[in-house]
Amino acid sequence: MSIVVTGGTGTVGSQVVAALLGRGADVAVLTRDEAKASALPEGVRGVVGDLQDPAAARSAFKGAQAVFLLNALGPCELHEALLALAGARAAGVRRLVYLSVFDVERAPHLPHFASKIAVEGAIKASGVEYTILRANNFYQNDYWYRDAMLRYGVYPQPLGGIGVSRVDVRDIGEAAAIALSEDGHSGVTVNLCGPDPCTGQGTAATWSRVLDREIAYGGEDMDAWEAQTARFMPPWLAFDLRLMYEYFIAHGLLAGEEDLARQTRLLGHPPRRFEAFAAETASSWRGRPASPESAGRL
Repeated sequence: MSIVVTGGTGTVGSQVVAALLGRGADVAVLTRDEAKASALPEGVRGVVGDLQDPAAARSAFKGAQAVFLLNALGPCELHEALLALAGARAAGVRRLVYLSVFDVERAPHLPHFASKIAVEGAIKASGVEYTILRANNFYQNDYWYRDAMLRYGVYPQPLGGIGVSRVDVRDIGEAAAIALSEDGHSGVTVNLCGPDPCTGQGTAATWSRVLDREIAYGGEDMDAWEAQTARFMPPWLAFDLRLMYEYFIAHGLLAGEEDLARQTRLLGHPPRRFEAFAAETASSWRGRPASPESAGRL
């Protein structure tokens, strides 16, 4: 089966590509960056194009039987996704797997969530065989905070005290590869989460254990957090993320038992645990000094 992966060079997309290669799929990755296209894993074809360009949207999916659709957070996210959907339909793509957000309908006022709601509706109305994967906050987001933890002993992601059922992107990659390459997953929406609700304080405590040093939670002064984040992100993105984290602080983003049971049935194994991810990551960090130029991130 020929499968096109959008966002295939990023945190999630690269795991989708790896899982598909493990299943013997014919994989192509759509990317804007020629350098990234030339650096893809062996056996993966690079397709250079921008989904905001109608010509690219028309041509990128020709010959593909399935598409993994991931659109990066941004002001053009909705338009880009709709052009991709139109291009996939015109190319005769039979199956589409879309990466959305966990419990997205509960917070339609959040920019990060609102575009996902619109895209989900468009996909369901398109006539294409689809699976929607609604992923929670990623464990791998913590890679961004390596230097803040190692240099300053601070975990800065404001997850709040209720809990967020974060997920390992490797589980997302496996779920996507299964839905793309196997029958029986059409017309369904699957929540992808981890088994342990992660709070801000609890996550800092986990990092303290695995790094064998005291890591303090950075707290929830969102004015300070937004100002710090806007030093290395566009102001619109810092504000968008602030709104999302304020929602986590007020409401959490927690999975239920059925969410975890359904994910386990799909994957054939329980969701990966945050503690195991953190221990594995800490081991990989040992012996690598923190970078002064990026120590202030988040």
